[in-house]
Amino acid sequence: MKSILLIEDDSFLSNIYVIKLEEAGFEVDTLLEGERAIETIKNKKPDLILLDIVLPDISGWEILEKIKNDSEIKSKVIIISNLGQKDEKEKGMELGADHYLVKAYYTPTELVGEIKKII
Repeated sequence: MKSILLIEDDSFLSNIYVIKLEEAGFEVDTLLEGERAIETIKNKKPDLILLDIVLPDISGWEILEKIKNDSEIKSKVIIISNLGQKDEKEKGMELGADHYLVKAYYTPTELVGEIKKII
């Protein structure tokens, strides 16, 4: 079973994603803030990280940089954000994200479909 770490501060949306991902056969852990992200990633070693950019404590950009600068972390990273401007997408890819999905463009079911293609 593939494992996913979802870092998303919207608890309602997070719960919906967890339900859909678990229904699709994924093991899912969640964080509502980014503070413990790196520690959790190193402990859990998820196959995939779903990373929101706008978080209450530190930005997803900072987390992404830390992930990509840590040779111990091998997880793929998909940014899931409502920041959909071209420059944000480019920044995410330049920082090492494997994919960038704009939440507003996908239903939770469609998001799971995109994740299945990547993982």
